[in-house]
Amino acid sequence: MKLGWGWKIGIMYGGFVALILFLVISSSRQHIDLVSKNYYDAEIGYQKVIDAGKNQSTLSTALQIHANEHTVAIDFPNDFKNKSIECNVQFYAPVNSEWDRNFSLNTQSNTIAISRESLKNTRYTVKINFTVDGKAYYQESEIYLHV
Repeated sequence: MKLGWGWKIGIMYGGFVALILFLVISSSRQHIDLVSKNYYDAEIGYQKVIDAGKNQSTLSTALQIHANEHTVAIDFPNDFKNKSIECNVQFYAPVNSEWDRNFSLNTQSNTIAISRESLKNTRYTVKINFTVDGKAYYQESEIYLHV
């Protein structure tokens, strides 16, 4: 049996409609996580983060972040030697919001060590908010944790 050009166009159009319906249904079942649950409230106070980032850029060196199989270490610049550092470290995993972790730490030394027990082997955006002598600082870095 030979199909005419009208039938071929109809079959092609029907296949296109079926493909679009499949894509719409599969995309509606996709789980999407926002950066934070209270995203809009955090956006209102973002000017503080911008100011803290400007303060960070005035330091002699940036914070150094490195990891081994047991810990993630954050080294602060020598500008803060023997000063009290109040620090909030957020590990943001873009892959899954359940992997995000927050740590609030205080230290007198220039190094903070965080155990990797609660962290997954993935890429994290490390957001570090810290205060020294009442002045706020902010740095954001990427780290890849592997086995």
